[in-house]
Amino acid sequence: MKHIIILGDGMADWQVPALGGKTLLQYAHIPNMDRIARMGRCGLLQTVPEGFHPGSEVANSAILGYDQRKVYEGRGPLEAASIGVDLADDDLALRCNLICIEDGRIKNHSCGRLDTEEADVLIRFLQEKLGSERIHFYTGVQYRHLLVVKGGNKHLRCTPPHDVPGTPFRDCMVEAETPEAQETADLLNRLILASQELLANHPLNLKRKAEGRDPANSIWPWGGGYRPAMTPLTVTYPQIRSGAVITAVDLIRGIGRYAGLQVIDVEGATGLYDTNYEGKARAAVEALKKGDFVYLHVEASDEAGHDGNVELKLQTIENLDRRAIGPIIEAVKDWDEPVAVAVLPDHPTPCAHRTHTSDPVPFAIYYPGIEPDGVQVFDEEAAKEGGYGLLHGDEFIREFMKH
Repeated sequence: MKHIIILGDGMADWQVPALGGKTLLQYAHIPNMDRIARMGRCGLLQTVPEGFHPGSEVANSAILGYDQRKVYEGRGPLEAASIGVDLADDDLALRCNLICIEDGRIKNHSCGRLDTEEADVLIRFLQEKLGSERIHFYTGVQYRHLLVVKGGNKHLRCTPPHDVPGTPFRDCMVEAETPEAQETADLLNRLILASQELLANHPLNLKRKAEGRDPANSIWPWGGGYRPAMTPLTVTYPQIRSGAVITAVDLIRGIGRYAGLQVIDVEGATGLYDTNYEGKARAAVEALKKGDFVYLHVEASDEAGHDGNVELKLQTIENLDRRAIGPIIEAVKDWDEPVAVAVLPDHPTPCAHRTHTSDPVPFAIYYPGIEPDGVQVFDEEAAKEGGYGLLHGDEFIREFMKH
């Protein structure tokens, strides 16, 4: 049996008064997710272990069965793997956002949707002005980039910028968790302030401001760590002889690479509401024809949740259902070798909260021959009655790979 996990990043939500007290999954028209729930079995999954921040790096690697107490090293090393940066043992890799600061406050974590081509100009400029043998900036995707500090200490308290929109940036700068990390914290804070001086009047930012767009006027390093020790899925699950990950997000690519999966790029995959759903679906089907396992990740709902945009988040959920999940189900339903399908979010990103929470997420699993549990729809409340109950840690992936 082949296996595909279809993940709508941040798709789960809280009850929304404007939607009659329903969650977005309850309100949305999602016949294909409902079909998987109705024909299969449902449950809730605690993707964020106690004591961990509810980041996508934690939740997605936990879904794949990795024990965070053993492998967690933050987002930075995953971004490094995604863009092909080979880390030395003493390299501290940090996610490096380009953000917008206005009147001393963090306006947003993404500069109002920065294009990768624009970002590359700014990252190269920062490397020229601030880079050294010890400090290196690498271009990633859109607003998401990489900062590597040789000999850096990872014991830092770094605030994810999407957690604190509207907050004075000086209240959220890097803090050392141990005396040994103070030098690294001071270095990173100097880089933040220096980047603001350099980027304020960069021609690209002046052009963006003249066009009414947010300037990318500061770096924001966070999610730092060293190279993680992750056992490939092909070792843990021998039935996976070859697998693939499909995503527009660097950190998910990085997880995929460390997990031993082939990274498949799809033209037009943006990580936003305008991503190429159909192209991702086709790529997933082709990857399943050639291999045994596919992890299809779609970021759009998470970004809409961070923006607090209920209408847009509903659109992204319905697009995932209609333009990706539906075509995949239809393509694989009559294959000689059956396909097991799972659908779930990695974590909630409630529009009212505008950042991630650690609440358990709903999931549904279907494969030919499964005994349905009576759940008729896919949402946070219905999944509570599912046959799998509440799962933790690697229980989801082990259950999914049993068949």
